[in-house]
Amino acid sequence: MSQPELLKQVVAALGSSGIPYMLTGSYASSFQGEPRLTHDIDLVIAVTPEAARTLLLAFAAPNFYLDENAIAEAFKNKTQFNLIDVDSGDKVDFWVLTEEPFDQSRFARRYLQIFRGQPYYVSGPEDTILMKLRWAEMSGGSEKQLSDAKSVYELQAAKLDLHYLETWAQALNVIPLLNQIRNQAAPE
Repeated sequence: MSQPELLKQVVAALGSSGIPYMLTGSYASSFQGEPRLTHDIDLVIAVTPEAARTLLLAFAAPNFYLDENAIAEAFKNKTQFNLIDVDSGDKVDFWVLTEEPFDQSRFARRYLQIFRGQPYYVSGPEDTILMKLRWAEMSGGSEKQLSDAKSVYELQAAKLDLHYLETWAQALNVIPLLNQIRNQAAPE
């Protein structure tokens, strides 16, 4: 199964289970900026551990790998668990929504975007930029993350809520990286 087909199937399962989600990561930055290949699909989910276990029924072996213990551990540590399509090797990272103010803010700001005729809840462009800068900071300046952030910044510049972007960049300690991509961005 292709990544877009896997994403569509996962979103359908989340919808039928009543699990709110938000598409983030490189998929979101590809929707909002320069498209690029990615090795995984990142989704933030707002769900209880019990409801997340409904995914075990929707994505059972032998076609999928999804570990019940990994789900429990992700909830305990407020991290992520993976779903793997065994045939293609494609992976979905399910990030458990935390109580952290930025996570709550960005989840509240998600919006519906149509891609290939399919609606998806996607991270707002400001939040996509901020998370890409955050990942770049945590990884020691990843050029891939910075390039994604710059691409979204360039293509969404006219629509960005700059006050929101700057306020959270300050709170997340990524102002130097925000300034870096601004200085590198192509003029409007």
